[in-house]
Amino acid sequence: MSTAVNVTESSFAEDVLSSDKTVLVDFWAEWCGPCRLVGPILDQIAAENTEKITIVKVNVDENPSLAAKYRITNIPAMKVFKGGEVVDTFIGAQPKVALEQKLAPYLS
Repeated sequence: MSTAVNVTESSFAEDVLSSDKTVLVDFWAEWCGPCRLVGPILDQIAAENTEKITIVKVNVDENPSLAAKYRITNIPAMKVFKGGEVVDTFIGAQPKVALEQKLAPYLS
């Protein structure tokens, strides 16, 4: 069971754009195998870094306008938001070590 908050088109501005913490948005879909592999890894990273980063999920099938706005063409796609702006993007399932290395600048 994921601990990540599910964000929708109606809650995105408040949960992501207005957050004072760094937010990683995991764009995913129920039918996406690699997305299901990344989910538990992101949960671990979130649990280990609760003070530094918030990790949320956006289901692209249920929130197509968000997927379109952020040009999500492949999933899983993870976008890092800081101060309401996208500061980094990672595409595809990756092992925990790789994700932690990419997130290191935001976790320090």
